[in-house]
Amino acid sequence: MKMTLLRLFLALFSITSFAQKSDYSILKISDSLKENANAVLRLDQMDIVISSQRNMNIKVQRIVSVLNEKGLRNIDAYQNYDKTTSIKNIEAVVYDAFGKEIKKVKRKDFRDQSAVDGGTLFSDNRILFLDYTPITYPFTIAYFSEVETSNTAFIPQWYFLGDYNLSVEKCALNVTFPSDLGFKKKEFQFSDFNIKKTVESNTQLSYIAKNILAQKAEELSPFSSDLFPKVMMGLEKFHLEGVDGTATTWEAFGKWYGDKILTGTTILPDETTAKIKALVGNEKDPVKKAKIIYDYVQKKSRYVNIAVGIGGWKPMLASDVDRLGYGDCKALSNYTKALLQAVDVPSYNTILYGSRYKSNIQSDFVSMQGNHMILAVPNGKEYIWLECTSQDDPFGYQGTFTDDRDVLVVKPEGGEIVRTKIYDDKGNTQNGKGSYTIDGSGNFSGSIVIASQGSQYSSKARLENEIPTEKEKHYKNYWNNINNLKLGKITLDNNKEEVRFSENVQINADAYGVVSGNKMIFVVDAFNQNSENVKRIRNRKNPFLIQRGYLDTDEIEINLPAGFSIEFLPANYELKGKFGEYKTEIIKKDSNKLTYKRSIFINRGKYSNKEYDEYRLFMEQVSKNDNAKIILNKN
Repeated sequence: MKMTLLRLFLALFSITSFAQKSDYSILKISDSLKENANAVLRLDQMDIVISSQRNMNIKVQRIVSVLNEKGLRNIDAYQNYDKTTSIKNIEAVVYDAFGKEIKKVKRKDFRDQSAVDGGTLFSDNRILFLDYTPITYPFTIAYFSEVETSNTAFIPQWYFLGDYNLSVEKCALNVTFPSDLGFKKKEFQFSDFNIKKTVESNTQLSYIAKNILAQKAEELSPFSSDLFPKVMMGLEKFHLEGVDGTATTWEAFGKWYGDKILTGTTILPDETTAKIKALVGNEKDPVKKAKIIYDYVQKKSRYVNIAVGIGGWKPMLASDVDRLGYGDCKALSNYTKALLQAVDVPSYNTILYGSRYKSNIQSDFVSMQGNHMILAVPNGKEYIWLECTSQDDPFGYQGTFTDDRDVLVVKPEGGEIVRTKIYDDKGNTQNGKGSYTIDGSGNFSGSIVIASQGSQYSSKARLENEIPTEKEKHYKNYWNNINNLKLGKITLDNNKEEVRFSENVQINADAYGVVSGNKMIFVVDAFNQNSENVKRIRNRKNPFLIQRGYLDTDEIEINLPAGFSIEFLPANYELKGKFGEYKTEIIKKDSNKLTYKRSIFINRGKYSNKEYDEYRLFMEQVSKNDNAKIILNKN
């Protein structure tokens, strides 16, 4: 008890004395650090002491000067805790623009709430966070926390520069660890930053970073995590969920996770097993069995959010999910696995980073990674991937949350790094087929069927469950090139067997064609004009990323008004380059009927900053041609 009180006293003394000696006036920040910055990180220091395989202490001191409202998200004054992680101390001090103290925030003043969507449910996972609303800008917050945990599987990443428009005065990392636990680290994106490694031995590691200027967010830039410096750390001998573990190879790690963490979590009540066997009946095909089970889980359960890494790695028992009808990604994946097991279909828990931005498990750094779990069902030499948190996804469809990334598949014999499904650029299709009519006053009426597949399916399928006002909002935004748009009948068809989403939409609009004297002018491409505005960026610094390619094709019949003749038709156009291909064609059927064909194919890829202008010009040509106009003369 005396040692605990002494450590608390020293921690409090440390931050209090630091606050008294330091000058947090905004005037002390150099002009170069203020340029392009929403916030300035005056100090970010993390001290990690790993005293044993089952004990880790983490102290964080973070001092942030917030220059404007956008900088509020850079405060990062929060701490998660649960039964294995206790908060020893947490506090903050708020200073005005001139460094004068205006508010002290003690632990009791931090908001304490469940870290789980929907309340406490079954979870002990909670979060303390600073909920501060400033009166004026700029201001400074000095934040301090100390936590102690028995889980040494997760050593925090040193990722001090987590955002664009954030500059750094000083950041430091100090790690102390026993020499026999197999401490390891991996550095990312150090070369362009002022970072020094001050200590590296078999028991210590220290870095310091100073005077890093804020970077502006640039159009199509990769996520900051792929551009800014960070250090991943891990132990070969660690502790998690009350169990000692090893992470020397993925095979060994996967076997440990399966044997020590997952074992015993898939037991189901006898009546549920009997029910599932009856549901499957005499079906022998494992994939068809899996399909039946997946449909059952989607109808029976709902998702609650407990992120992996906050909610722990041991799933809820399958029997609890069966009884309650809800769970997080680990729980629902594990429950589906238990049901498949009951009808002799093998499946494997799969750990990954779930995000619309593709992020890989670092295959050359064996450690606890990931924030999400799905299920892998073997199908010959490949896998069918099941997103068990979704009540709507077609069987085996990954969409844009888990596609095309390295993941860890946990098999009975051990772990294996596997790539999830890659949706081919030319398979990410949107096909439009329709017609429109222009009357003598320039009024527009038409209909179109749009069929979307591949990754484009996921962006459209959500429309099925939208309320009418949200559907209307979507289409008016989608066709914002048509003034005075009025929607008619909308019919949606979600073909989950073929993973194709079809929209049949009727629209009309007054004065689409502009009438002036004896002439009428209107844009040929009414239904699928390119709306991507690629900004001009002088002296671009970052590479740019097209995460997913796509192929759009359209064939539209155009009925011209009676009593008019064609004065001008846009020429057929073709554009090819490293970024893709674009083609339009207008076919004259007779004096009052045209067929307009358009296709655009975009290649995914990571391109250098020097190629950005070339891409911008490519898309400008597309936009210009999409806006090509027909001119008619009144007879």
